[in-house]
Amino acid sequence: MAYSRFRASVALRTAALALTIVGAAWMIAQTRWYVTISLVLATALAQLIALVRLATRSSREVARFLEAISFDDTSQSFSGLLADSAHSELGSAMTRVLTQLRLVRSEREEQARYFQTLIAHVPVALISTDERGGVKLLNMAARRLFGTALTETTQFARHGEAFSVGMDSIRPGTAAILRMERPTGTLQLKVAVTELALGGIRYRLISLQNIESEMSAQEMVAWQTVIRVMAHEVMNSLTPVSSLAATAHDLVTGVIKQLPADDPRAAALTDAAEALETVTRRSQGLLHFVQNHRRLTKHLVTQIEIAPVQRIFARLQRLLAGDLAARDIHLTTAVEPETLEIAADIELLDQALINLVRNAIEALRDTPDGRIGLSAHRDPDGRVAIVVADNGPGIAPDQREKIFVPFFTTKRQGSGVGLTLVRQIATAHAATVDVSSTPGGGATVSMRF
Repeated sequence: MAYSRFRASVALRTAALALTIVGAAWMIAQTRWYVTISLVLATALAQLIALVRLATRSSREVARFLEAISFDDTSQSFSGLLADSAHSELGSAMTRVLTQLRLVRSEREEQARYFQTLIAHVPVALISTDERGGVKLLNMAARRLFGTALTETTQFARHGEAFSVGMDSIRPGTAAILRMERPTGTLQLKVAVTELALGGIRYRLISLQNIESEMSAQEMVAWQTVIRVMAHEVMNSLTPVSSLAATAHDLVTGVIKQLPADDPRAAALTDAAEALETVTRRSQGLLHFVQNHRRLTKHLVTQIEIAPVQRIFARLQRLLAGDLAARDIHLTTAVEPETLEIAADIELLDQALINLVRNAIEALRDTPDGRIGLSAHRDPDGRVAIVVADNGPGIAPDQREKIFVPFFTTKRQGSGVGLTLVRQIATAHAATVDVSSTPGGGATVSMRF
């Protein structure tokens, strides 16, 4: 049998206890050394207690082991049991269990960190709320979307009453498209909800995905299809009408020239010539109108390059200097930071900005001391924002959703193409265009790339 310090210690302590008891019994029977007898009896009691503690050591170690497991404490060590053959199997088993628990705990913590990192960096905004209306989880995309950390679902009302009501009314397993109002503009969000229960508490996991660019792209495709079909039909009908009207006008004019001055038919033919001239002019105007809108049906192919925004603004100022001077309008530019760069198709971006500035110039036609502000900055979402603001009469709220619709215009002689083309250029860059009121009066158009 292998040597066991535990067994040897028990044997020695038992022998010592027996000798102490025998000695105490002899002194009680043969002597009157009461003080010595008391000390010997106390020694025997101490030896008995030590022997009991030694004999119950394994039970205490098992109790300590179970307590460590109950508190998920894997830092405990039972190496003392391994040194004794009597308890080596018990110590080895305890050590194996704690090692396995330590590995499982480490794997669990790694998985938790992985999922936390995954949730934090997923591009879709995720929010978890409990049945009491508290916000329990908000990933980085959600923080960027809301611009702050939410603590209660009642804070959804900051982004519009309709948005707040929609967030509360979405049923689990369904999705809806909601309009979210933000200081930087309005967003179209696809919102989906999943419900789950943990620890007797029901939670709602809400995902919010910005589909503004996708919605704009689909809307533009639909309009392009409508315009393409309409332009084809109108061109097929108007072209012969315009040609025939012009030919008839020339024929009637020729006949009038050949008639004597006092011919009674001259007045009627003159009226007919004027009517034909009106038809010709109007049909040519309609043809020009359709040709303008046919530009919207072309697919824009972007050639992306990186350029300083300061240089783009300087070029724009030179191009529009004449128009601004003719209307006595002051244009100011601001770029923050001055080294700000943008990745875009520079020719298309120039066209979009020219359209926006010219729209602002037209809006200031009846405004004394007209001012246009052209600025660029990086918004809290990290996107480059280019803003054109004027101090004109502004755009009525009921017209803001219509100004990007083809054919709609607020100009006296507008075609309804300019802003639609701006939106088409923005969509080609996966950018968004928003219209809002300028503080103090006027309109502000923002392009965010």
